[in-house]
Amino acid sequence: MRVCLTLSLSFFIIYTIMTNKYTLYERVRSNVLFQSVEEPIIQTILLTLKEIKFADEKVIFQDDSIGECLFLVFSGSVKISKQLRTGEEIVLGILHSGDFFGELDLIDQQHRSAQATAIGDCVLGKLNKKDFDILLETSQTFALNLLHMVTLRLRTNNLTYVQHQESNLITLRQQLAKTRQLVDASKIVNSSLDVDQLLDLIFQTAARTVGADRGTLYLIDEAKKELWSKVQKGSSRIEIRLPMGVGIAGTVAATGTTINIEDAYNDPRFNQEIDQVTGYRTRATLCMPMKNRNDKTIGVFQLLNKTEGMFTREDEEFIEAFSVHAALAIENAQLAQRMVQNERLSAVGRMASTIIHDIKNPMGVLRLSAQVIKSRADDQEIEKFADDIIRQTDRFIAMTQEILDFARGISSINFENVNFGELMDTLMLIIEKEMMRHDINIETKLEYRDNIKIDPEKFLRVLYNITGNAADAMEKGGKIIVKAFKSDAHLVIEFIDNGKGMSEQVKTKIFEPFFTSGKKHGTGLGMAIVKKIMDDHKGSIEINSMVGKGTTIRLLFPL
Repeated sequence: MRVCLTLSLSFFIIYTIMTNKYTLYERVRSNVLFQSVEEPIIQTILLTLKEIKFADEKVIFQDDSIGECLFLVFSGSVKISKQLRTGEEIVLGILHSGDFFGELDLIDQQHRSAQATAIGDCVLGKLNKKDFDILLETSQTFALNLLHMVTLRLRTNNLTYVQHQESNLITLRQQLAKTRQLVDASKIVNSSLDVDQLLDLIFQTAARTVGADRGTLYLIDEAKKELWSKVQKGSSRIEIRLPMGVGIAGTVAATGTTINIEDAYNDPRFNQEIDQVTGYRTRATLCMPMKNRNDKTIGVFQLLNKTEGMFTREDEEFIEAFSVHAALAIENAQLAQRMVQNERLSAVGRMASTIIHDIKNPMGVLRLSAQVIKSRADDQEIEKFADDIIRQTDRFIAMTQEILDFARGISSINFENVNFGELMDTLMLIIEKEMMRHDINIETKLEYRDNIKIDPEKFLRVLYNITGNAADAMEKGGKIIVKAFKSDAHLVIEFIDNGKGMSEQVKTKIFEPFFTSGKKHGTGLGMAIVKKIMDDHKGSIEINSMVGKGTTIRLLFPL
């Protein structure tokens, strides 16, 4: 029994050895280096060839190590790579079953020129240098196979190098083109110190460069925590405002991060109501912060629907680089405007201060005299004239003080909770008397007569300035309709005149200090003061006007 077991075990060992040898033989025979190599030579090689295994990502040999053997790839894959001084790794080739590597180091007797790493589990055959040299001397077929494969690899490497250089050249040309675009864009946005015109230039340049169909450029109002922009609505250019943190643009403004989405309707932050009103269909959206040199977000680019494909990483990189130049141009324009305005306001302030100082005493005497006349007069008409003198004296002093306060940047609001209907009835009597001198009829339509929190004196100044501008636009007389009604959470007051209207250029500059159009008198501060008063009330102004067809000024007071 023991003899039988011994014979069986010996047979099994011999069978295993023969099977493994047969498997190794097949692997060697299938390798490209041993195609058609003489049988005796292969049998000789099998005696010394070692089979070794490497796990995934295991380094087979390091770059610059000593080359002492040739490797045959039996199974799995091997990556041949080179580590650059910059730390970047370049893959020179991926070898699979039936291939080989490490031959150049045995031929030129130099150190390894690359690193070999296992991809997945792989099995290799290791042929030492001595056997490699014998093969070269004894087998012409092996030598020709090696020469053929080395030549093929050299050709392949040459082709790869050429393709790599072509790719680099294309990339360099693209980068040069982008640099030129950026330089051209920078020239454009630095061509104007007018903020409104600059916003248009910046947006049009950004949209044209990345191929956007439309969009909006917002600036951040830090005081109100809002985004604002000016957009075309019919024939008018109106200001729109969005709260920070709300919607896609608001989110970008609050976080300073880019949002690039292929379908806006799949993003819960997208407001679909604008599309429903305009009939436009928003698809791709690229929303990016506009940051200044200090990496502070001062605005937001919102670009919609690229004409070809989707917005790419290259588009993001251009806008990111362009935004620094755009932000610098905007800040320079704003600084220039502030310097000019501050200088002019300073001059107006000095003048107003001198005027107030010089006229206070004579105006006080004039007012006191009117009061004395009123107290002693028995004629109602004389009392009426005296009241007019007192009212106009007070108005003159208030106007001068108001200009002085505006020039000094002083803002004082005295809110009162008043009945709006009663307030308007009183104030419109004053305005109507003023307008009668210009042959202008005023029609008042008040749908809202409830209480409102407002500064009555400042509100009277708003009425004076707006109706005064309307009177200037109706040199031969005309009509002003004043409406008041509630809309959502606002009291809306409309002033509608049938005067000569305003051009687009006038509408964009009407709230700028010292801007006048077609007037022979006035300081150019009237509508700037109106805007300041509305801002102090947390309200807003909208203007619709067409040349030759009149103007509508809409005030919105929060209730």
